[in-house]
Amino acid sequence: MRQVIRFFSAVALMLSVGIFSCVAYGEIQLPDEYCVVAGSGAEIGESVFSASAAASPQGDYELEVKAFGLFPVKTARVKVSQRRYVTVGGGIFGIRLYTRGVLIVGSEEIDTAAGAVSPAARAGLKKGDIILEINGAPVSRNNDISSAVESSGGDEIELLIERAGKRQTVSLLPARSRTNKKFKAGLWVRDSSAGIGTVTFYDRKNGIFAGLGHAVCDVDTGEVLPISGGDAVNAAIKGCYKGKDGSPGELCGVFAPGEIGELYENCSIGVYGAFEALPQGEEIPVAIIDEVKTGKAQIISTVDGNGPQYYDIEITKLYTKSGQRNMTVEVCDERLIEKTGGIVQGMSGSPIIQNGMLVGAVTHVFVNDPRKGYAIFAQTMTDEAERISSPGYSDAA
Repeated sequence: MRQVIRFFSAVALMLSVGIFSCVAYGEIQLPDEYCVVAGSGAEIGESVFSASAAASPQGDYELEVKAFGLFPVKTARVKVSQRRYVTVGGGIFGIRLYTRGVLIVGSEEIDTAAGAVSPAARAGLKKGDIILEINGAPVSRNNDISSAVESSGGDEIELLIERAGKRQTVSLLPARSRTNKKFKAGLWVRDSSAGIGTVTFYDRKNGIFAGLGHAVCDVDTGEVLPISGGDAVNAAIKGCYKGKDGSPGELCGVFAPGEIGELYENCSIGVYGAFEALPQGEEIPVAIIDEVKTGKAQIISTVDGNGPQYYDIEITKLYTKSGQRNMTVEVCDERLIEKTGGIVQGMSGSPIIQNGMLVGAVTHVFVNDPRKGYAIFAQTMTDEAERISSPGYSDAA
């Protein structure tokens, strides 16, 4: 009798541990929010979990998620949205960005009659600081800094800077160079950046196009470049450095005459702006996050003079809780591998098509394996495009 009791006790303990583990897994791994297109329901995607609506799904609603249909796991919110349609990209464009203020990328000592002096270091200025004003006057170009310092006569100047999103005022005392007798601040600064990338989509409804899927960052500081504006320009591919293990490849592009649009935003999920002329092409639906699946897909990329082409890839993993790196993808098209070795710099923004929908954009390559890389969900980018097109965007920017 005791053995029977022990047996059932052990079974009950194992069941309890199993149920607890399952509930804990669901609490951690299942999303707190699901997105669905109007007229469809939310799919949990895990066989042991089920859900029922806690309210009538007229608009956004809540789901009660349970394990085995009995044990409460969590309450998840369901966002209902209308299906979006965009014109997919895949073409190369040139990027010219102008910084908001002037970015400090380094400092140096000045050789003065009294010895080596670093005015920037004495003022407490750091690499990555953004100079917005000098003595109350706005700063937008590198020569604004040099002109203000040289005309100071050696008097102390006040700089309004931005550091880690917060503004503060610092005082800088210029030093007179022993070699050319000019006053200097000992600063290396940058007011612009340029490069190439791939257009992901154009939204005819709001007039916004998106590309890259990640930010343009300063090469010296690694910081996202804060911009006052920029231009999208024509570009052409002249060649490619193939990627190999340990060495990412790169498309060799050049700017061609003619501006094709204006750039409004440079952020962690891409570059956004408006084209001067409406792009031609068929509109396709944008997949919501829960519609993206692992498996076969295609990217549209321009890697030579033949324009945008479709290439086969595999979506190998999904990360629904990640802000930007939402998928891992692997190139399995021998044509692309032969041309570029896989994913190379310049392909960022290449749209990913699955089941006839835009599901994402390529963003990064794995350094140790150029056939693999990261991608961002298309819905994340279309949400940002919608935000940029809203009436309050320019006031908030």
